[in-house]
Amino acid sequence: MGPTSKASGHVADFLNKRGFGWLMEVQETSDEEYQKPLLEELDVDLTDIYYKIRCVLFPFPFLGFKKKIIRDNPDFWGPLLVVLIFSAFSLYGQLQVISWIITVWIIGSLVIFLLARVLGGEVNYSTCLGIIGYSLLPLAVTATVIPVVRFSRYLTLAVEVLGVIWASYSAGSLLVDEDLSKKRLLLFYPTFLLYIYFLSLYTGA
Repeated sequence: MGPTSKASGHVADFLNKRGFGWLMEVQETSDEEYQKPLLEELDVDLTDIYYKIRCVLFPFPFLGFKKKIIRDNPDFWGPLLVVLIFSAFSLYGQLQVISWIITVWIIGSLVIFLLARVLGGEVNYSTCLGIIGYSLLPLAVTATVIPVVRFSRYLTLAVEVLGVIWASYSAGSLLVDEDLSKKRLLLFYPTFLLYIYFLSLYTGA
């Protein structure tokens, strides 16, 4: 044992006697902690996100998707991805649109959350954030169809209305639980208005 080891031992004994031995403790870290994939580090489950996307795009009960997974197991990265995709369709050469859509998503989800709580619903903000974000997918699909049917004003209007109803139904069916079953219209209406506003950011109306 060299002089350095002896000195370290004396210091350790000195600190232990006075209750400061924890200062000499070295936290052991395994190599496995440094070898985790980036997605795992960020808590991103692509399979879970893909399933939730299908639940929103196909919200009808007879299809058999367990839509409650979006409500019971909310996440952040999936809704953020959907919001960014919708923002990309809404750019029109203006990058500030992205930040504004994200702001509307965050604040709009907060308003829906507060309204749901006032109405007596058992829902938290992260759940509303996830549901509102994921339910932008129908509007993203609508945004890809509108340029194709733009030759007809009435057809374009029909696609826009269908997209808003689709998004509102997806979000509303997830937000409304048993506690809000008799007050669903009070929650559906502001959700419908929120998606109309989202669509207006795309169309520029």
